[in-house]
Amino acid sequence: MELKSKFRAEILENTELSEGVFSMWVKAGEIARTAGTGQFVSLYTRDGSRLLPRPISICEIDRENEKLRLVYRVVGEGTAEFARLVPDLDNIEIVGSLGKGFPIDKVGNSVLLFGGGIGIPPLLEAAKELKSKGKMATVILGYRTNDTFLVEDFEKYAEVIIATDDGSLGCKGTVIDAANEFKVAEKYGITDIFSCGPMPMLRGVKEYGESRNIPTYISLEEKMACGIGVCLGCVCESKEVDHHSNVTNKRVCKDGPVFLSTEVII
Repeated sequence: MELKSKFRAEILENTELSEGVFSMWVKAGEIARTAGTGQFVSLYTRDGSRLLPRPISICEIDRENEKLRLVYRVVGEGTAEFARLVPDLDNIEIVGSLGKGFPIDKVGNSVLLFGGGIGIPPLLEAAKELKSKGKMATVILGYRTNDTFLVEDFEKYAEVIIATDDGSLGCKGTVIDAANEFKVAEKYGITDIFSCGPMPMLRGVKEYGESRNIPTYISLEEKMACGIGVCLGCVCESKEVDHHSNVTNKRVCKDGPVFLSTEVII
């Protein structure tokens, strides 16, 4: 098992996108040069009482300039500390890149991306890389209200459809409601699906894709401890026996976070 060393990354930018959601650019050296779409990094706080790092999905990758963009929501003291970091002054300990991401090179020419809440950010790099390879991306983004984020970023690379729970912007309802309302799979000849978001949304995406025989990749969000597959603290139920634990589960941090929907039971 490859163990990755901590890297002290310089904070280049740290701004609030919407209420409680922040965008951070860091100078990450080799981590940025080798990062893959859909992977994540682990960030350490300065508080010695918080031993475990916070896993944060990679939103954008600038390999040439060794930079990563991390978009995160403040949900506790650890992420609140990240929000206070000052660009060009502070730095942060980081480990990565970790996990298995989206198979950009293995998909067809028309990919549908479903994103919900804080599961939206990791799909931005996927949309960017799909466009760079001449493939079409259609993105359905789900928010609770019209307090959105990253929409303009996605519009640079993909056709964007918005769904809100309260109907204050775009389609009222879930991302699946929007996909059905606009008949996205049929209209765009969707060949593959990428998704990241809360578990109820992923269950809907799994059913949506599998019922249409479209290969569907889901990025799971789980609380993690080690982040490298040793502790078995972030397992999900799988259809096959895992070679590491010898039971029917998968390690989200090591075997994922991206899985083919038919591999896992959610």
